[in-house]
Amino acid sequence: MRFIAFDVETTGTIPGNDSIIEIGAVRFVNGVVDSIFSTLIDPKRSIPPGASQVNGITDEMVKGKPVIQDLLDPLADFCGDDIMVAHNAIFDAQFLTASIKKFETKAPRGIVLDTLAISRKIIPGLPNYKLGTLVQFLNIPTTDFHRAEEDATYCGHLFLNLVKKISGASNTVPLANLQALSGKVELRFPQVIKQPKQLDLFSFLDENP
Repeated sequence: MRFIAFDVETTGTIPGNDSIIEIGAVRFVNGVVDSIFSTLIDPKRSIPPGASQVNGITDEMVKGKPVIQDLLDPLADFCGDDIMVAHNAIFDAQFLTASIKKFETKAPRGIVLDTLAISRKIIPGLPNYKLGTLVQFLNIPTTDFHRAEEDATYCGHLFLNLVKKISGASNTVPLANLQALSGKVELRFPQVIKQPKQLDLFSFLDENP
């Protein structure tokens, strides 16, 4: 099985208004980490103290780091057609989608699955379905939470555990079944086609009398 678990850290909770300040994308191949795309991002704005308190990311840490519009194409190239997996995927996907649309960049092409929704159906009866709660319940080794690369890695291991619970000895689950457990609506990133720059006819005539 091959998939990419991803996570973003942000300055707030409103896509299109708040900004992404860290991306973590971790490719899993046959149950182990194969490669990683991880970077801090300069939002060109101050990070609210409340956000820093959650994720530990400060203005000093992101100063001089790449801006989001320079990272979306490389992220899309890294992800390609691979299945994308996130915990509470709609949150992370909405933030990335807002930036993809704003800057008209490439985007990952794989279907997006939500481990939060799948967990609620496969592991009933937990007090909550936060990533930390599920990781602890499944005895997945941990270090820190609320940093993008770490949370993406935990999400990947959570997904592997869920697939094992669903599949049993076969360790394979049809994608359609995972999609059905993840949500009724198929979630994918928009494939934005950049519009060619329009020629100003009057400027052209002025320059070419």
